[in-house]
Parts: sequence; structure tokens; C-alpha cells
Amino acid sequence: MFETYEEAVGWIRSRSKFGMKPGLERMQWLMEKLHHPEQKIRTVHVAGTNGKGSTVTFLRNILEQASYTVGTFTSPYIEQFNERISINGTPVSDADLIRLTNEIRPLAEELEHTAFGAPTEFEVITAMSLVYFAGIQPVDIVIYEVGLGGRLDSTNVITPLVSLITNIGHDHMNVLGHTIAEIAFEKAGIIKHGVPVATTAMLPDALAVIEEKAAKEKAPLFRAGKEFSFAEIGGDLTGEHFRFASPYGAYDCLSIAMMGRHQIYNAALAVMGAELLRHIHHFRIPQHALEKGLLLSKWIGRFEKLLDDPLVIIDGAHNPEGIDSLIETMDTHLRGKNIHMIFSALGDKDLDHMIPKLDHKTDEIIFTTFDFPRAIPAEMLYKISHHQNKSFSEDWKETVLAKIKEMKGSRRDVLVITGSLYFISKVRKYILGQSERNGQS
Repeated sequence: MFETYEEAVGWIRSRSKFGMKPGLERMQWLMEKLHHPEQKIRTVHVAGTNGKGSTVTFLRNILEQASYTVGTFTSPYIEQFNERISINGTPVSDADLIRLTNEIRPLAEELEHTAFGAPTEFEVITAMSLVYFAGIQPVDIVIYEVGLGGRLDSTNVITPLVSLITNIGHDHMNVLGHTIAEIAFEKAGIIKHGVPVATTAMLPDALAVIEEKAAKEKAPLFRAGKEFSFAEIGGDLTGEHFRFASPYGAYDCLSIAMMGRHQIYNAALAVMGAELLRHIHHFRIPQHALEKGLLLSKWIGRFEKLLDDPLVIIDGAHNPEGIDSLIETMDTHLRGKNIHMIFSALGDKDLDHMIPKLDHKTDEIIFTTFDFPRAIPAEMLYKISHHQNKSFSEDWKETVLAKIKEMKGSRRDVLVITGSLYFISKVRKYILGQSERNGQS
């Protein structure tokens, strides 16, 4: 039995040695042993390449403003491990995490000796979340974010009220496939029989796969630009503004505080999800709750300002589509600034396409690395770049502090730190800790 939080989290993280194992056999075994908690909760399922976390946040806040108690299951975490399992934005308590770990551990060890093999870290956490929301802390609805892909992801044991699929692009190609159609096939695997699905996927190859899967499952399909639509009104220092229309009605002006045109796509998908919950499943979601929920939504690590002097922004742009969104947002909100960038990434990313895009949009780029099993050495990243003002350092903390000190007092310079979400998580905690000690804001 685990008695401390550190012991519990240490055991969970130790499961990472079993790697990624696509497939539902182990989860189905666990669900049977746990008396099927996945059948006792109402859920929304969110898949896609980018924007899953933001979409979850928008929808969670909309439902919360409508007075619902909303659970969320997300990954990876940015500030603390517990936030992966949250209720109304509040992470699971240390005590409940210990309790959940003690309940799952004996089953995980038993499963390890079956033909299915040992459950992975993500499978263990998914099972813990289902037990938590079904019994320990019951909620009105849970929004589940897919970990990887969809069809064979551990979260796909649920049968949701609504399925949402964000954009589809190139990511985790070593697992999901090398073409958009192959990747879309895995994402569309969350579509269940008769369950309405909404998507902001735009690429024809991706849409064709989603349409085929929805038709096969007789799942009502709502496509951006067809069954529902949205249009940017404009962006300013307060955020982005857009209009929205669906078969259920229209909103002339909705506003979000998150920066970037891509966030309008995520917000619009969340709105469509809320409309489906309201009109098909009879959730009470008044317009004021929808509007306030969108406006209150924040997603740390996504074009987030950490410091004012110098201006420091972090963004988890960890694949080519994420880089495109970051560049578009920089073009809109950092126009006229000298952009200095610190970048680090994992080895399973399409770096040959990501780094050249950044080369053309920055005045300086520094490559670094961090302590993580799949992190790429800084020098390897440096060699991919053709920037005339590039450098590398294996010590990310020293690099970050040096750049902040060098740029302090400048109103034209901005430091953008981007790449792996795991890297961004470490950087965010470090910079905020440093600024608190130094009395900065």
C-alpha cells in the first residue's frame, strides 16, 4: 500500500518503462475487473492533432457556467501531475490520487502476468480517472481528451454523448501512419454508433475518412463549413472575436481571451459540442453561460505571457501544424517585434519541416534540450536549422536566464519559448518560480 503522494506518483511514472501499447485489450480487462466504471458516467470524447486541450477547456467552462459539475481527463500536465484528472478545473487531491493508485496497482500487477501484458502509464491513469468519476467523486459529465490517436487509445472504452474531432495533421507518424488518411483513420476511431460527431478537420483526405466512418456508424455528422460555420470578426488586445451558426441557431459575436486564429476553431468546436448536448441530450446551457464560459477560458502553455519585462511568451507548438499556428499568432500579435526563440523537442516529431518554418520567422533561435527520455540533444536540432543567427546549449535553465537578463528593459524584443509540451511545462514552472523570488510580474 502506498502511503505518500510521492510513492503513488513514482509508481505511476514507473509504468513508462512499458512504453506505448496501442490496443484496448488491457483496458477492457481492467474495466471488467472494476465493474465497468466507464458505463456509469456521461462523457464527451475529444480527439485530433492540435487543439484538443483548448477545446476541452472551452467546453468545460461553458458547462461549468451552466452550473454543471464537469470532470476532465487531459494530458500532458503543465503544472502538476494531478491536473490530468480534474473537476471544474480543480485537480484530484493527493489523498484521492493515493487511494486510486492503491486500488489500481494490484490489478495492474495481476494483468502483467496475463497474455495481455503490463498496462502502460497512460492506461493506468485512464483507469484511475474512470474509477474516480464513477464512484469517488461523481460528476454531471466528463470530457475525455484522447492521449494518442483514438481508435486504439485507452480512453476509447467510453461511449460518449458527443464526439469532437479537432484538426488533423502530421503527428506521431511512427505510430499513427504517414499519410493524413491513415492518421485520420485512427482519430475517427472514436466515432461510435449513433453518437453525434462534430469536427473542424478541413483537409479533404481527413474529412473523407471521417465521413466514411460516421456513415458506417450511422453517427450524425456536423462539419465545419457545412453543417455549422464560424467566421472571424477580428482580434485585439483582449483576444479574438467570431460569429457562429449551426442548425440550432446563431451567435452574432462570441469572444475568447485566448490568442490566435486557431483558437477560434477550437472555440467553435466547443460551441458545437455544447449545442449538441443542449439540443440532443437536453443539457440546460443558456446563452449567457456559453458566452461567459468562452471568455473565461484560459489554457496555460498556449501563447501564454509569463513576463512583461522582457516580454516572454511560451507556446507548446510540438508539431508542424502547431508551428503554423504559432507563426500566424506571432504575425498578428508580435508584429514589429524582434523575436528571439528558444526551442526544444522530442525525437518523434517532424523536425525537418518544423525547424525551417521557424528559421524564417525569428531574429535569433537557440536550441536546447531537457531531461526527458525522448528529448533530442540540442546540437542535433542546431544542425537541422539554417538560420544565420543560431546557437545551441545543453543547459536550458542557464540559456533562459541569460536571455531574460540580456533582454531586460527592451521594448522591441520578445522571447518566445516553444517546442515540446513537456519542455514548456518545465520552463513555465522555472520562470514563474524565478520571477516570484525576484519580485517580478
